[in-house]
Amino acid sequence: MSAGHSPIHQFEIHPIVPLHLGGVDVSLTNSGLFMILATVGITLFMVLGMRKGALVPGRGQALVEVIYTNMAQLVGDAAGEHYKPYFPFVFSIFMFILFGNLLGMVPWGFTFTSHILVTFLLAITVFIAVTGIGFARHGLKFLTLFLPHGTPWVLMPFIFLLEVFSYCVRPFSLSIRLFANMLAGHLILKAFAGMAAGLFFATGLAPLFLPLPMIMTIAMIAFEFFVALLQAFIFSILTAVYLHDALELH
Repeated sequence: MSAGHSPIHQFEIHPIVPLHLGGVDVSLTNSGLFMILATVGITLFMVLGMRKGALVPGRGQALVEVIYTNMAQLVGDAAGEHYKPYFPFVFSIFMFILFGNLLGMVPWGFTFTSHILVTFLLAITVFIAVTGIGFARHGLKFLTLFLPHGTPWVLMPFIFLLEVFSYCVRPFSLSIRLFANMLAGHLILKAFAGMAAGLFFATGLAPLFLPLPMIMTIAMIAFEFFVALLQAFIFSILTAVYLHDALELH
């Protein structure tokens, strides 16, 4: 199978604008370009959607308001009553991941959320931010998060180490979940699309067998759009849950 038809080819990072500073490669790549496009897309979506601020919203404003209000309610339920100062952070993560996932569904697009380095940087940002909020709000009392109330003193060292380990694993589980789902989804979609194209050109019986793989490919595309939304939602809600732990210490 040639590189152009390989399912892995869609994940390769290529420099678009080569640039080196002090021997360091800082070239603009396809991954970086689509991150910029995602940021620009989010800005345009929010600004153009709310530019009129009408009492009776149009379709664009209604869509923005539905996404914003539903995320605010869901994050509030997950993070607790003190979530409001931190909601813009969670909402920005949701929109960035959502647009990144959706841009990968555009023909000749690039899914930067299918790279573990990108998702890990997002996850470690959440980890550092939540930990910083916890210490800023509670001081050293934040460490009681790792020692559940009522723990027998004999088990305290073991439970404390176990809870700390579980806490430190969060950025890995958060990043791997997003990366693995987007990677696997696009690989399967590419395989089904390749099978449908292969049957179309393979034999004279192609019209007889084409409908099934075509239907499955369309179903996979619809499912991948659902996964794109779902994974952005899961990442954001888990961020809100971790934020709840830092704010409420339980």
